[in-house]
Amino acid sequence: MDENAPSIYPTLRYADAPAAIRFLTDALGLTVDHVVEAADGTVPHATLSWGHGVVMISSRPSEPSPFDTGRACLYLAVADPDAAHDRAVAAGAQVVMGLTDQEYGSREFAVNDPEGNVWCFGTYQPAASRPAAP
Repeated sequence: MDENAPSIYPTLRYADAPAAIRFLTDALGLTVDHVVEAADGTVPHATLSWGHGVVMISSRPSEPSPFDTGRACLYLAVADPDAAHDRAVAAGAQVVMGLTDQEYGSREFAVNDPEGNVWCFGTYQPAASRPAAP
């Protein structure tokens, strides 16, 4: 992978970032790469990975911010959605769409995280059709 290639990194803010990180790793299988914890227990910055993808996590500040955009919906490609589904359910994740075979050939499911973001898992793997401009 070209380390200088443009990339995209979704960023989510949570009222309780440490709890969100535990849920995302324990229930959904993301991997913690880096967590910066402040003295007050908040998380000003964290990165979690899924394959080659990275999502950034931070604590939502007490004051309103233009970076607090509300809930998000993320899609994670997975080879075995049934196993990912079983792991999420066993960890108590709230399923918002059960295992579904889509008309476009993907097998998918979706769960909510504790703060209402929707995490979709499926076999569909979209790819960029051309290099993005830097």
